[in-house]
Amino acid sequence: MTYEQFSKYSFLLDRTARKVKQYAQQKFKLNDFDVTVDQWLVMKNLAENEILSQTELAQLVFKDHPTLTRIIDILCKKGYVARSQHPQDRRSFHLSLTDDGKEKVAELKPQIALIRQKAWENLNESDFNEFRRILNTIYNNLEE
Repeated sequence: MTYEQFSKYSFLLDRTARKVKQYAQQKFKLNDFDVTVDQWLVMKNLAENEILSQTELAQLVFKDHPTLTRIIDILCKKGYVARSQHPQDRRSFHLSLTDDGKEKVAELKPQIALIRQKAWENLNESDFNEFRRILNTIYNNLEE
């Protein structure tokens, strides 16, 4: 593959990822979800894992620590996330959803599923399988 071809495909991948996030953020705002896409990703991962350290959560949501700290601070102020002292490490915290956070996730999950489905319209099972294969190959190529 030439550099020009690679560059075009990389641009398409980046452009599509940005468009998906922008579309979702517009829908979150339009529907008054009270959270951003990034905040939702944090809440969703906490709902799926119950208790996580900030380092574990950062790896799951692909955010650096300062960015994740700002997101967590906002979610704590909204009453959706709680910090508790790590039992073995005084410098570390466990993160978990509050009861309000659990309710918010349950409320938003079906609505967000509908938003995500928009991007997948007009694609069949074969398309999904090929797309998954390609994305996993790209991801695995970059594993160290």
